[in-house]
This record gives sequence, C-alpha cells and structure tokens, in this order.
Amino acid sequence: MRRFRRFAGILTGVLALSLVAAACGDDGGGTDEPVSSLSGTVNISGSSTVLPIANAVAATFNAANPNVGIRVDGPGTGDGMALFCTGDIDIADASRPIDEEDEVPVCEENGIEYVELEIALDGVTVMTSPENSVECLNNGDLYALFGPESTGIDTWNGADDLASQVGGTGGFPDESLEITAPGEESGTYDAFIDLAGIEDVALEQGVPEDEAASLRGDYTPSADDNVIITAMESSAGSLGFVGFAYAQSAGEGVKEIQVDGGEGCVAPTADTIADGSYPLSRSLYIYVNTTKAAENPAVAAFVDTFLSEAGTTEAVTATGYVVLPADRIAASQAAWDEVAPA
Repeated sequence: MRRFRRFAGILTGVLALSLVAAACGDDGGGTDEPVSSLSGTVNISGSSTVLPIANAVAATFNAANPNVGIRVDGPGTGDGMALFCTGDIDIADASRPIDEEDEVPVCEENGIEYVELEIALDGVTVMTSPENSVECLNNGDLYALFGPESTGIDTWNGADDLASQVGGTGGFPDESLEITAPGEESGTYDAFIDLAGIEDVALEQGVPEDEAASLRGDYTPSADDNVIITAMESSAGSLGFVGFAYAQSAGEGVKEIQVDGGEGCVAPTADTIADGSYPLSRSLYIYVNTTKAAENPAVAAFVDTFLSEAGTTEAVTATGYVVLPADRIAASQAAWDEVAPA
C-alpha cells in the first residue's frame, strides 16, 4: 500500500476517534491532562486536494479540543463552494480561487461574508504509466491530448496532427490513449484548464466560447484522486493529472511528465512549485464564513490552528504539499486578524 494512502488512513482514523470523543463528551479519559472546554461543531467541505491538509489540522485541533466535532469532506472545490455560498458549511477548502462570475454572486445573494486565506502551494501534476516513453509536454501538446477538439482521438499519436496545429511538439507514441482525470466539480480541473492555457488555445481555434473552457468530452472523470492514480498504473496508454502530493505518494507506480510552459521542460518538485518555475503551480486556500466564525468560537479557534505552524508548516509538510514563503503565511495571518473575533 502506498505511503500516502497509509497516511490518509491514519488521519481518518484519528479524526474518527476525535469525533467519537466529541460526540460522547469525552472528558480526557480521567487523566490529569487539562482539556479544553471549547465545544460545538466545525463543518468543512470542498477540495479533495486540500482534504488531507484539513484532516491533519483537524486531528491536531481535536487533540487539544476533544469536545469539538469536526466534519471534513472532499467532494471537490465546486461542490464545496456551492455549500459554502448557501451557508451550509463554515469553511470551504479550495484548490483554486473563488469563481468571480458564478460563485461570488451566490455568496452575495445569500449574505455570506468571507475571507480568503492562502494556506499552501501545489502543482497540478500530469502523469502517465512508467511504461510510456513521453517525458515532456508543452501547452500545445496538452491541448491536443486533453482539449475540447481532441474528443474521439483514441491513440497518443492520433493527436499528432492537432498538436502541430497548435504549437505542440507531437511525435507521440503509438499507444492507446486512456485519460482519467478530475471532473468538472474539481478545482484541479479548473486550475489545469487555466494554467495549461486550454481555453485560450480553444478560442484561437474557433471553438465556441461556451465549450472552450472544458476538457474533451470522452475522458473518464473521477472525484477520487486515488482512482486516477490507479488508472495510471494500469495501462501504458494512460494519461491524467492530480495534485502534486497524490502523484508523489504513488512513487514509481506513475511517471510524472515534465511541462514546458515556454522556457523549457520543468519537472514538478517542491522547489519548482515554490519558486513558480513549474508552469502548473498553484495556490491552495480555505474560505472562512466570518459570520459563523464570530458566532461559533470553535470555528475561529480551528482557523487559528490552521494558520499556526501546526497547520501552515507541519500539516502541509506531512501531507506532501509545499509550504508557503514566510511572507505569504504572514499575509494570510494578517488577513485573518482583520476579521477574526476579538
């Protein structure tokens, strides 16, 4: 079993035990250790990419606050934002910024006031099987394989002609093309389309505007990153993408493909993500309902933990993501201090 899955399972177990303790009003098991009197619930949903970090923070928080029940779910950034903007959850995990056109108006209509807090860095990692010969793809290649015009192309080298039209290098292997990747509910899906320039190329190609910001219609979508990893391990013709930590956790089971954003091929690593040289680097966020934080001390205390070293450094590192530079951690802490309950 892969390291990350073992780690995720441990976190889930710790969190489950914490939730049982909270539900039963655990008083610390009769030990002499001081137990926080804080109680209540914290409801979190959203990005499957941010989910491991949020689970790690929840485990740390519950160790000090066993009477607080924490629910963490990871159906995808879009699904989490839908719940957040209707007031159904306290905190939304997000692997992309809130959508200004579709999500912000819903939050405004429902009177949801919030703060955006950057909490870590990630790199959308393009993967295939170790048996595949491809080492590097540029934006034209990514469009030819993943873009809306590639629907129906069922072999890698079948995408060569389209790649040549849009500035790709082509020369793909004679392998079946089997794509498994996040679905439309995922912030990773949105981030990939944006960072890989899929929409821009599609519009230049004359694809209708309402179809340009999308992937091909015949790939296999999955909200479960582990399903995507398994697909990469299963076929030499596989292709997909997930967050950096998930790809790293698979070890030699997958082949991470370098990406050329115009300045040469760059592999996703902690260093290239941190300095932004990896073209598919992105930020990860939590969005906090400030009204709920003011009304529920448990929510505010949980955010305090998330923005402490235990969250922004220890939890991020333990789950395989990339720690923000110190000045950006400080900026998130300052943003929270401006709205946090006194």
